[in-house]
Amino acid sequence: MTAIHTRAPALTIRAGRQTMQRLQEKPLTPDDVHVIPGAAGGPKALGLSGLDKAIFGDWLPQVEQERSLIGSSIGSWRFAAIASSDNPRAQLTRLAELYTSQRFSKGVSAAEVSRQSALFLEELIGGREDFILEHPWYRLNVVVVRSRGMLESDSRARLSLGLMSAISANVVGRRHLGRFMERGILHDARLKAPLSPLKDFLSHEVPLSRDNLLPALLASASIPMVMSGVRDIPGAPSGIYRDGGLLDYHLDLPYKQPGVVLYPHFTDRVVPGWFDKTLPWRRGDATRLQDVLLVAPSPEYLDRLPDGKLPDRKDFESYAGDDSSRERSWRKAIAESERLGDEFLELLETGRLRDVLQPL
Repeated sequence: MTAIHTRAPALTIRAGRQTMQRLQEKPLTPDDVHVIPGAAGGPKALGLSGLDKAIFGDWLPQVEQERSLIGSSIGSWRFAAIASSDNPRAQLTRLAELYTSQRFSKGVSAAEVSRQSALFLEELIGGREDFILEHPWYRLNVVVVRSRGMLESDSRARLSLGLMSAISANVVGRRHLGRFMERGILHDARLKAPLSPLKDFLSHEVPLSRDNLLPALLASASIPMVMSGVRDIPGAPSGIYRDGGLLDYHLDLPYKQPGVVLYPHFTDRVVPGWFDKTLPWRRGDATRLQDVLLVAPSPEYLDRLPDGKLPDRKDFESYAGDDSSRERSWRKAIAESERLGDEFLELLETGRLRDVLQPL
């Protein structure tokens, strides 16, 4: 008898308690989805390009309804690109190509990385601000942090000391990060972020406008020591703003909405803050994530990618002096990500989605 070889699943799909129950009772349809989170993670977003194209280019447009997109760091850039055009597939392709073609010399300064990042954003969505702010159904939310104490400085010595202090405080308890930063959410002026009242950290909610959209997006991805902080976002409390992933790395937030929170993600777990990456016991709260449907690349899929992983920021170092090879590797991962989108759509069309669900 000839053996039949079947390809390993490209996706791991996990569901919170309420979503698990909901999807056992009825198939997932686009009208179920009212909120989509987008995590911080830098170039990892490129490895989700095909999944994003399927979700935002093919599936969600079948039902045109108000949906909140809430992202930190590259998550907010993905969503700004998606909401900046009536052709999200083209804009996602543009985002991936612009990011892949970035090159940085050894020892590049934080100020220079910020300058290039601002040019990147201008090329990606410059002139499209009104389209984003007036999109017929997408409502963009950009997560940032407002620095406190030593994190207000861009002096490398002072900032390094502040980060080490924050890391130590976070090990003791996540709540202690409140001494170092506050949360900012810049939201579509027509609709606030789809969240229950935020009580974990002092949080500021600020409407998005033409004046603050690009500064907010730049701040949301401004990793300390890698990029300079963004000073005084228009309309927000004065101060130095940095990467939203510092507090909300994977957006472990109290979502408040009537359906399913669809979460295309880099990994099948939720890590609350950037400093929690090395703390395996620090995981997302099951109650906050009860409405989430998390869709991520499977381990088997990742093993088949160049370097056995999604693109990531360390690749700029590991491929130092050989940007052509890095770009070739990243483009292969981007092309392969079409499998993620195809599999997601197939699971929906065949009704097999609920058969592959795992608990979140």
